[in-house]
Amino acid sequence: MAASFAAQVLRGRWFMAYGSFLIMSTAGATYIFAIYSKDIKSTLGYTQEQLNTVGFFKDVGANVGIHAGLFAEVAPTWLVLAVGAAMNLGGYLMLYLSVTGRVRPAPPLWLVCLYIAVGANSQAFANTGALVTCVKNFPESRGVMLGLLKGFVGLSGAIFTQLYLAFYGPGGGGDTRPLILLVGWLPAAVSVAFLATIRIIRAPRPPAAARREYRAFCAFLYVSLALAAYLLVAIVLEKRFQFTRAEYAVSAAVVLAMLLLPLGVVLSEEAALFRINKNLPESHAPTLPAVATLATKPPARPAAAPAAEKPATASSRLLRALRPPPRGEDYTILQALASVDMLLLFTATVFGVGGTLTAIDNMGQIGESLGYPPRSIATFVSLISIWNYLGRVAAGFASEALVARYRLPRPLLVAAVLLLTVPGHLLIAFGVPGSLYAASVVVGFCFGAAYPMILAIISELFGLRYYSTLYNVGNVASPVGSYILNVRVAGRMYDREAARQGAVAAAAGKGLTCAGARCYRESFLVVAAVTVGAAAVTLALAWRTRAFYAGDIYARFRDGSTGVSANGNGNGNVDGEEAVEAKQQAVVDGRR
Repeated sequence: MAASFAAQVLRGRWFMAYGSFLIMSTAGATYIFAIYSKDIKSTLGYTQEQLNTVGFFKDVGANVGIHAGLFAEVAPTWLVLAVGAAMNLGGYLMLYLSVTGRVRPAPPLWLVCLYIAVGANSQAFANTGALVTCVKNFPESRGVMLGLLKGFVGLSGAIFTQLYLAFYGPGGGGDTRPLILLVGWLPAAVSVAFLATIRIIRAPRPPAAARREYRAFCAFLYVSLALAAYLLVAIVLEKRFQFTRAEYAVSAAVVLAMLLLPLGVVLSEEAALFRINKNLPESHAPTLPAVATLATKPPARPAAAPAAEKPATASSRLLRALRPPPRGEDYTILQALASVDMLLLFTATVFGVGGTLTAIDNMGQIGESLGYPPRSIATFVSLISIWNYLGRVAAGFASEALVARYRLPRPLLVAAVLLLTVPGHLLIAFGVPGSLYAASVVVGFCFGAAYPMILAIISELFGLRYYSTLYNVGNVASPVGSYILNVRVAGRMYDREAARQGAVAAAAGKGLTCAGARCYRESFLVVAAVTVGAAAVTLALAWRTRAFYAGDIYARFRDGSTGVSANGNGNGNVDGEEAVEAKQQAVVDGRR
């Protein structure tokens, strides 16, 4: 009995979800670049411009993951995670060896940029392997799952900081180079530990287990909220008091213990499922072949279609390939990229999420130009991190409830979040005294809230068959917006105002500096305006998809699991999904 229960736990969906949470909690190493960047600059003798170049390649590596999605389309999940672990270890280890002087001739700038780009790009493989697999295993709760997973990513920076101070920080941490080593080995070790766990689970589940699903996600939410609250308290205390090495170790031990708490939820859900499966009447078992019939019966229908389409030219075949199926069905990658819905969503992400990234990336210089002390600037960063997490989990749960109960289009909720961001941008633009605290909360929350909903929209409108690639297409939009609004708008306007003031930094290599509310006024008025435009574009998408969201968008997954026996542990939705996918693919093949 105990052995069979243990085997069920290790093979189950809930332990797979727990493994994904741990992978995500170590997948945000790019958020703590500011902590160790000063040691890269000092040990390698870089100017500020060269350091910014390294940071740019870090952002490129972290956000460009289309190749990871394409690789996941043809490779098993364990191989995707293994490749990501190897890239993470190799890239950051070489960066650590370069910064510590263990590489004899100091590497050129382009090679250091390559090291950090490879290390940061491992994040795309971790997201694709763990996050996309979780969405496919929990298709009816994808909004909630995306919110939780992205929430753990948001907390990862604070988690890394606590572990670094306990493992390597002497008396509170001075030399941050060991943090690069921690960033290199810890995410790789976690990914390798769950290689056999993170996978698509095809075993069906009983309706009673499906009804318990939301309560389990709420339990995961409460654990993550407790972890976020503890991290926030720890950050505040560590800023006010000087901690010893032992006190940092105790704080890190509490963090690790809280990361183990979700195991209690896993065991509770698996125990309930074990009892349900044990008491399930055997008369349910013969219903399983019905799914196979659904999956194999339809392909016979369109067999005669190719004969009727003899004179097919290359242009007609291309038009048919680009002709999209109904919303919610499985688009091909080409159909999704060529669709108006994707164009609207991509545009809204570029200028909506790109604006919040511009605020986050410039928060340090914004605070400096407005005369805030360094301790307050550190507080802004912590506020953004915590509220970023809260936005992600709140949007995941709230949007899922609103879509399910009131049939509200999810793009409408994204538009509301983008409009909520505008007051935060205006507070930055006008530099109201003390307002940067509120702006940090608003911007952090809205950035966190928008992202999971955008990724959920992609899965809902274009299906899950090619979600590994389409998910990464959505990720590319935010750095594009950040480059346009941050580099081309905010950076240029800041330098122009600094030149007008005639203020030159005393320290070499820092270039022009600017003081006063005018430094970012014009640029953030532009950001606020384009954010309103992005909200308008999202409203247009909501209008286009109102009929789709008015229906039951998850009906296909429930229909695929209701007639299936619960003879194991896992997600019956995947079987139902694959059956419908087989049916759709047969129709597409017949048309071609």
